[in-house]
Amino acid sequence: MLLALALSGTADSTHLYRILMLRAAPGELVNVLDLYKRHLPAYDAAQQPRPFIMRHSQGDQWDLLVLYPMTADRVTSSDSGFEAQVAPHLAWREDVFVAGPSLAAVSAALVSGEFYHIEMHVSLPGKQVDLRREREMENAFERWLGRPEDLIFTRVAGASWDIITIGTFRDIRHYAESADIPPARQDSAARAAGYASADAIGPYLRTLISSHHDTLARAVH
Repeated sequence: MLLALALSGTADSTHLYRILMLRAAPGELVNVLDLYKRHLPAYDAAQQPRPFIMRHSQGDQWDLLVLYPMTADRVTSSDSGFEAQVAPHLAWREDVFVAGPSLAAVSAALVSGEFYHIEMHVSLPGKQVDLRREREMENAFERWLGRPEDLIFTRVAGASWDIITIGTFRDIRHYAESADIPPARQDSAARAAGYASADAIGPYLRTLISSHHDTLARAVH
């Protein structure tokens, strides 16, 4: 049922993912990281794609974000047993199922960089479609500038987030390079993407959302 819902989205929403965000109990982050790292080979043995694990650097409240590519048998896999082992080490967790780009596209983007900018949005009532379109406009803006585009994930079930995006960068310097782009060039890119100017991007987004969180994170291997 979830997969059918996911495939009813826009053209690049071709795969179902589960996003798990968790915060370790005080003093338990190293143990949680170790548990996840030691469990990764189990996915290879089960012939399932490994999850992508991201560790909070600054921003939101969670410590780890785990992006699971879903398969037909994953819901009944060993994930539940493993997570029961992790649970005593956690203070908080949140799950959301999302439709996103193909697994090949997500894998290519996430392995191309080690540094991520993750944004989570709850839309205003009736603005979900407009919010998705705005996220695509920002990708057009970045594409015009030759910057990495975000992976866009749309809520299917679970937590309240309507849209989650993940931008992938080599490192924090790559992420910050946009500050060196001349304003005139940014304005040209913004107009080409459908905005009035580069300065109008943020204010327009705020007309579509009721809440917004963002986080900088690093890859966990």
